[in-house]
Amino acid sequence: MENHSKKICKACGTEYDSKEIKNNHCKICDDDRQYIPEGGQEWTTHDELLKSRSVQIKCVYKNLYELTILPSFAIGQRAFLIISESGNILWDCIPLLDESTIAFINSKGGLKGIAISHPHYYSNMQTWASTFNCPVYIHEKDKEWTPENEAINLWNGEEKVLWDEIKIINTGGHFAGACILHVPFFSESGTMFCGDSLFISRSKRHIAIMYSYPNQIPVPVSEIKRIRLLLEKYQFDSLYGAFSFQNLTSDVKNILQKSMDINMRQDWDQPK
Repeated sequence: MENHSKKICKACGTEYDSKEIKNNHCKICDDDRQYIPEGGQEWTTHDELLKSRSVQIKCVYKNLYELTILPSFAIGQRAFLIISESGNILWDCIPLLDESTIAFINSKGGLKGIAISHPHYYSNMQTWASTFNCPVYIHEKDKEWTPENEAINLWNGEEKVLWDEIKIINTGGHFAGACILHVPFFSESGTMFCGDSLFISRSKRHIAIMYSYPNQIPVPVSEIKRIRLLLEKYQFDSLYGAFSFQNLTSDVKNILQKSMDINMRQDWDQPK
């Protein structure tokens, strides 16, 4: 896995080949949806991360595992290993892949594919794809953010059916190519993995859709309406977000409905 020509952005965790870096800035952070830290752009490498960090694997549900980096690094998101009869899938990515993680995933049957919600979670997806010899599914609307790599599978349209009725769904909003993943077999009505295309609040009573979370830039109301109509097509009763506190497994549709109502109202009455 060692590659001295690659650098990892300390702010978002995206890995670049050195020749891809322009003006010493991370392309993804130098965008209104992310940010260059006040202290300036900083880089590290995969080898450096391995010296101080490791991947924690936690069973969230039968055949569902959460992967996080400890101590936390960059954005601090989690990835999900979804075990499925016709092949396993990794949902989103984290910028570290150690030997124990490789061994664990191989013990579960390896990976048939990797699906990414949006560019903030690209991480070192090329390394994961090469290690497990599998494709990475990214919506073509995010092509401008996506490196050229033989493992990248750009798809188009509203949804892509994978296997075992698993579907990637293009929601847009946060990014034009932002996606969620629908898995039918973890709950009665199905489970959505949403990254932060849908952002579950700490209280678990609200769900937001924003153009930029760190810079607090909302999406237009017209986008909220479009996404709401799109989500109404799908059945699900569980929602798992990008961070470990974002497991929503009850009253999901009602919370989503109320949240969309608030998101679409610019003159809503603040609760007393």
